[in-house]
Amino acid sequence: MGNARHSGFDHVTIAVEDLDGAVEFFGLLGFTKTHAVVVCGEEMSRYMGIPDWEADHGTLELQGAVTHQEVQLLRFHRPEPRADPDEADLARLGFNHICFAVEGLDATVARLLDAGLHLRNDVLEFHDRRLVFVSGPGDVTIELAEWQDR
Repeated sequence: MGNARHSGFDHVTIAVEDLDGAVEFFGLLGFTKTHAVVVCGEEMSRYMGIPDWEADHGTLELQGAVTHQEVQLLRFHRPEPRADPDEADLARLGFNHICFAVEGLDATVARLLDAGLHLRNDVLEFHDRRLVFVSGPGDVTIELAEWQDR
């Protein structure tokens, strides 16, 4: 596409009911809240394609990462968001999951378990990584990957 330069991943946005719980969850993965605003108005409604839209918008960044990594969280005020009962079902079309690379997978898993979260599966050794799925905010599936011998 022309001379466009791409430098990689920028952010993922997750709509949640429990904003504080989601901030806490991503904090366990090393993300720090950097911005919090209420987004609304005609321009934002046009941009999102959601009439009369209003939501809390929180930005969390992974400080010290080699490349910019950001999670944005939305908590809708209006309209009332509809729940997706199939969000956690990975055998469907559409968004499947997001994966974050971690150092010290065992310590990360221990922090998550100590916080009352649960894993979706046992840790799997696959090619040059150790992998595990976690149920994240809004039933979004989060994969954690620890690269070996990198």
